[in-house]
This record gives sequence, C-alpha cells and structure tokens, in this order.
Amino acid sequence: MKQGPLAGLRVVELAGLAPAPFACMVLADLGADVIRVDRATPGSDVLGIPNDPLARGRRSVGVNTKTPEGVELVLKLAERADVLIEGFRPGVAERMGIGPEQVHARNPRLVYGRMTGWGQDGPLASAAGHDINYIGVAGALDPIGRAGERPVPPLNLVGDFGGGGLMLAMGVLAALHERTTSGRGQVVDASMVEGAALLTTSLHGMRAAGVWPGERGENLLDGGAPFYDTYETADGKYVAIGAIEMRFWADLVKVLGLENEDLPAHVDPSQWPRLREILAGAVGRFTRDELVARAEGTDACLTAVLSPWEAAEHPQNAARGTFVDIGGTVQPAPAPRFDRTPAATPEAPHEKGSDTAEVLAELGYDSEGVAGLREAGVVSADHG
Repeated sequence: MKQGPLAGLRVVELAGLAPAPFACMVLADLGADVIRVDRATPGSDVLGIPNDPLARGRRSVGVNTKTPEGVELVLKLAERADVLIEGFRPGVAERMGIGPEQVHARNPRLVYGRMTGWGQDGPLASAAGHDINYIGVAGALDPIGRAGERPVPPLNLVGDFGGGGLMLAMGVLAALHERTTSGRGQVVDASMVEGAALLTTSLHGMRAAGVWPGERGENLLDGGAPFYDTYETADGKYVAIGAIEMRFWADLVKVLGLENEDLPAHVDPSQWPRLREILAGAVGRFTRDELVARAEGTDACLTAVLSPWEAAEHPQNAARGTFVDIGGTVQPAPAPRFDRTPAATPEAPHEKGSDTAEVLAELGYDSEGVAGLREAGVVSADHG
C-alpha cells in the first residue's frame, strides 16, 4: 500500500527523459501509484542511466505502442487512472492514438499532463531543443554569470526540473482539485519556456522598480554585490555569503575579524570593488571549516559551499534525513514533509518491463493472454 498524501491516486506515465519523469517521481514520492509505460524492447538513450533515481518508486510495463494492441493496453490503463503524463513533441501522442481526445473518450475524468519545451503551439512548437535553449528564450539564462562574461548554464535545474517537472506536477494537482467540483478532467499544457519565465517574475519586478539596474553580474543577487557571493578559502574550497541586511552584515564583519577595519559602506555600489577585495582577503585567511565554525551561532549568513556528494553529511541534512540511500545510491529524499501523511522512502527503480505481468493481471488478463501478447511482441518478453 502506497504511503503519503497522494495515496490512492493512479497515474500512467509514458516514459521519457528529465522533466516528465521528474514530475512523476514527485507524484510517486508523495504516494501516487504510478505505472511507467516503457518500450517493450528497451532501447538506449544518451541521457539514460542505470538505476536512475528519476525512475524510483513506480512499476514498469513494457509495451509496444506501435501496435494497435499496445495502444489499446495504454488506453485500458488510462481508463483506470486519474492522470496520464507524456513528454512527446506536439502531435506525437495523437498520431500514436493516445492523445487527449482518444484518452478522454475512454475516461473523461482523466487529467492529461503534457510536458514540452516550447508548448503545444507557436512557431517553435515542433522544434528540437534542450533546457539551455528553453531558458535562453525565457530570459532566465541571460542574467546568470559573471559581469563581462558569457551566461553560464545553471545545470538543467531551471528548465527541466524547476520550470518543467515541478510546474507540471503542480498543474496536474491543480487540475485534480478543479475536478472535485466539475467532475471533468482537462489537459495541462506545461512548457519549460513558460515555467522558466515564471521563475524570473521577481526580476521583472525589481527591474521595473529600479533595484536591478545593471547588466549580468552587476546586481544585488547575481554576484554583483560582494556581500552576496562565494569566496575561496585557504584550502581551496568555498563559502557562500549572503549578508544583505545590516544586522547580518554586522555579524559577518565580526566573523571575518574586520570589526576594527575602516570598511566602505556595504550598500554603496561604487565601493563594491574595494569591498570585494577586502572580503576575499579576509576569507582567504581561513579554511572553509574554520570559517563555518566561526560563523556558527551567529547571523552572518555564511555557510559552506558543498558538493552534491558532500551535502548528505551536513549536520542539518543528516538530522532531517534530507538524503536517503535507495538501492545503493544516495539521493534526495521526498519533499516537502507532511505531518499526518508522511511519504515513505521510495523503492529503487524497477527494471524496465519487470511489472508487465502484474499490471496486465490487474487489467484482467490471465497468464494465457499475457503469453499471447508477449508472443505477438505487444508487451515485454523478457520480464515479469
């Protein structure tokens, strides 16, 4: 029995890469019963990895959706589901026979979640792209980087996961809430461009208010301000400083041993180059851990910059169980937390197609029927 606030929710996932699987991972983490429809004969993808944490916590069926029988199986799964999620280019699901109209004809209550880079229409709708392209057009890439240098891709966190997968999961849950009054499903059109653009909302407000006047790397929160930046320590590691408010700045000055120095006003942009040199020199006198220890118990807003692999060992993360070991891979635990319906530790990813027989049995197929589908190449022949 699934555990979490979404226990009882049934989701069909048409296997893809990055943002749509992340949305399904979030739903599965929170208790949804997610069935992932993989290829009947697993192929290889350049971004596919074994034991992928993005595939955790759900069952997998291997289905050949290029056959009428395979399409029918997907439609039967959709008949029993609350949600279907796909991440194909616009029009692909319709050509396969599992687009919104075909699915809603079988289950009008189903929420149909669609994840694309550009959206379902518009001049670029059918164009190829990746996270870096989507956030570039969204205006989310240009502000990231050092002054006078080129924009720096923030991994694929802003488009694929923040503006993509999380927005899709939120949209699905919003549509499910609306269904409680209308009794009807609907299509959720989640675009990484629009999701990434939404993440920049505060930047537009600050620009309009005149508090974001500079170009890349010249403003308050983009590394332009010396009191909101990273600095190298004596051991070649880094600390993050975010001492914006005056009381936090005062504590930082003490932590760095600068309270007796004649420091320039930290809010005066004309003094930022000089102040940066002073801070870099002060930080460089200590190792990372020495500085973190000095800042402990203060409001200096000085913390270590940890690698993703170090983060699990941090005392705060260890105390909260922010990371868990699943199938031998340390990875982030489900979030957020719920006091009455806590999420369980997710299961390790199932081998592709390994749950085919079990899921088909739930649809009413007996062992003979499953064998026939395997022999016809409709479902996975290697597992379950």
